[in-house]
Amino acid sequence: MLWNEVIGQQEAKQRLVQMVEENRLPHAVMLCGPQGVGKKALAVSLACHLLSKRDGNSGVGLFGDSSESPMLRKLEHPDLHFTYPTIKLPSMSSDHKPVSDDFAREWHELIMQSPYFSMDEWMTAMGGENQQAIITAGESDELVRKLSLKSSQGGWKVSVVWLPERMNIECANKLLKLIEEPPQQTVFIMVCEEPDRLLETIRSRVQRIDVRRISDEDICQALIDRRGVSEPEAHRISRLAHGSWMKAVEELRADSENELFLDLFITLMRLAYQRKVKDLRKWSDTMASFGREKQKRFLSYFLRMVRESFMYNFHEQELTYMTQKEEDFARNFARFVNEANILPIYDLANRAVRDIGQNANAKIVFFDFALQMIVLLIQK
Repeated sequence: MLWNEVIGQQEAKQRLVQMVEENRLPHAVMLCGPQGVGKKALAVSLACHLLSKRDGNSGVGLFGDSSESPMLRKLEHPDLHFTYPTIKLPSMSSDHKPVSDDFAREWHELIMQSPYFSMDEWMTAMGGENQQAIITAGESDELVRKLSLKSSQGGWKVSVVWLPERMNIECANKLLKLIEEPPQQTVFIMVCEEPDRLLETIRSRVQRIDVRRISDEDICQALIDRRGVSEPEAHRISRLAHGSWMKAVEELRADSENELFLDLFITLMRLAYQRKVKDLRKWSDTMASFGREKQKRFLSYFLRMVRESFMYNFHEQELTYMTQKEEDFARNFARFVNEANILPIYDLANRAVRDIGQNANAKIVFFDFALQMIVLLIQK
């Protein structure tokens, strides 16, 4: 993968290349930032840059002016290892600890399409939308085995770890030991969205690099160049994306999930305002039928719509980031989100996110969520 395939992030690209060229790259780096900003794309590009430097090759330039080997172009280099969250399929034996190799085909197909994909897309590819994906202790054992082997090409061995915060405690402890005593010429590149969930001992042994949101200008230009979007439409979408290429792509899809979430948001608010408890129960059953990752995405959407509705009350167009349909609803709804209830509503949604993440009963979580909205909407 070439550096110029990464959308925007010129500062991050320059920093990573400079670290390599000046021999200052540590054996473990962690790219941190929100979803969709290109951390995975940066990690894969850095890995290809390192692996292309063997035998005196100067590496893949920032503008793709050096050629990649066919193995790197297909991400099939024997010294490039991917680690990612997995699930346990019914076909697996009871004592089997799932590892990345169990889903190598699905991973390769997805990342070759684009390194910009979400956990939900990955869960769909694995066929386990209603499970919680983790990185097991079996994965750390596999990493120890793979990285202990001599480099097949006589250069670097690179381990790209996507979402290390999803490691269970046994895996985290084993990986810590591997990072403390890394095999020769081995680099770990971690791609993290919630670094606070990682063991402090791991965080202290990696060099953290914060990746900022993609600029609106870079998203706008990428939409025009890569997707053939008109300039006015690209400008509108880039504002709604909030620095995330994945959100920008979602806006392009005719069957955008946001449209479903908007309908669910409108239904919840209308039923809560009308105090239709029986119908709210049906709404919570609908929410419970979704996979947990989708439930959490709805709650994120809910938080965004609450924020946008509150900001709409200030009547400053540059402060709000809504589609036309969202704005049409906010025009009448926004007055119900005010200084008295916005913080309690935020707390309510964040508790629901926590409970869903801890495998609480979704029907109970969302029904309680809906009932409390009845009370919060009447606060002035």
